[in-house]
Order: sequence, then C-alpha cells, then structure tokens
Amino acid sequence: MAFKGLDVNGKVAVVVGGTSGIGRALTLGLAEAGADVVATSRRVDQVRETQALIQAVGRRSLAVTSDVGDCASLERVLTETVAKLGNVDILVNCAGKTKRGSTLDFDEATWQDILDTNLTGTLRCCQVFGRHMIEQGNGRIINIASLSSFVALYEVAAYAASKAAVASLTKSLAVEWARHGVCVNAIAPGVFRTALNSELLDNTGRGKEFLMRTPMGRFGLVEELVGAAIYLASDAASYVTGEILVVDGGFLASGVNQ
Repeated sequence: MAFKGLDVNGKVAVVVGGTSGIGRALTLGLAEAGADVVATSRRVDQVRETQALIQAVGRRSLAVTSDVGDCASLERVLTETVAKLGNVDILVNCAGKTKRGSTLDFDEATWQDILDTNLTGTLRCCQVFGRHMIEQGNGRIINIASLSSFVALYEVAAYAASKAAVASLTKSLAVEWARHGVCVNAIAPGVFRTALNSELLDNTGRGKEFLMRTPMGRFGLVEELVGAAIYLASDAASYVTGEILVVDGGFLASGVNQ
C-alpha cells in the first residue's frame, strides 16, 4: 500500500474560531497547503478579513459568522459551505475562552460560560458537522485541547476542567465514529505567543515559569501548529483517531531542567 502523503489539496475545511490567534494560523496554514477554508467566528469584520486572506492564496472561501453557543448558526455554516463548496472534509474547533481566578470564589455563571464555550461548544460543532461526515462516510475532526488537559495550571480551574473534558470527548467520539470513516483527534498546544498573552508571557512570574518549564527555552509560534493540523487532516493520518497530539516544546516531558 503506497504512502498517502500529507496532502489536503482539494479538501474543504471549516475552522470554527478561525479568525484570530491559533485558529487564524491554522486557517491560513490549511489554505496555503491547498484546502478551501471557511473561517468562522462571531465577528463579521474578522470573518471577512480572513476570507480575503484565504482567497489571496487562491483558495475558495465564504464569509459566514457563527456562535458555538447557537446550533442554528453552526447549521447555517454547514448548509452554506455544502451548497457553495460541495461538502466538508475537515472540521477544526478553535473557539475558546478562559478567565483566571481563585477557584474558591469563582463565580458559577462564569464557570458555566467557560464550560459552555470550550466543552459544549466543541460538542455542538462535532454534532453538526459530524453528522454530515458520517453521512458522506469520511471526515477529519481536530479539536483543540491544552496543556491543562494533562496538568493543572494555577487559578484556571474552569478552563482546565473544560480542556480535560475536550480530550475525553475527543476519545469518545473517535470510538463512536471510527466505523463511519470519521477520525477525531485533538492538538494540545503548549505555550504559544498571541496578541492576547504577550504581556503575561513577557512581564509576569507566570510567563517566566512557563519559559523555565519549556526545554526548548522559547515560546511557540502559532505557525508551528500548522504541521500537526495538516497531518491530522490528511490521508497520512487515515489510521489515527482518538489521539491528543501535544505540540509544546517539551513542556510535558519536563522535570528538572538544570
């Protein structure tokens, strides 16, 4: 049997939360690798801007907004994508949020909001697009887990609980949907610099500890996650499902570094 290759040419991907941060990097990486990509999020200006960037590299795209708290909006993304691009081969779930605070006093409404976005939002996306993939007999779903799927990070218990659950959900769906030709995996990023966390990484004790715990001695660039996504989305990963692929510069392997 010949090697199938790291090829996403001609495939159609939907990236939920694909217009900023890690999601935007994965969106553009998939487009540059040959996929047609629909990057969707709540902000119409970011959706249109990202659509233009995808089209600038010669790929097809749509400008359609969505909210992971609203199944109807996700159904609309699916319907428009199928109508105009033919089908959906790849789903990447990047929408997420966090808030730091003492767990003892953490507001229950905020806790529920974080879990509803990070965990239940991922489930909603998987249900909507997974049904389409099961009907067509193939598909690739890539969820976004976290270091906190495996280890505790101080004062972000809601986020950590949601991401540990995303890892578990990924495995559950992989087992249920493997017989239908749908592979469900996740990427667990280490510490990657984005516009939202640069101040924390550069000017706080938390940032210094992250750096100390990372054997490579630097923070990741979001573009360094693209290879993992292309691999999991490609036919090269046709026998890979239920895996959490960690891309962390050695963070989880780290014990004593000196």
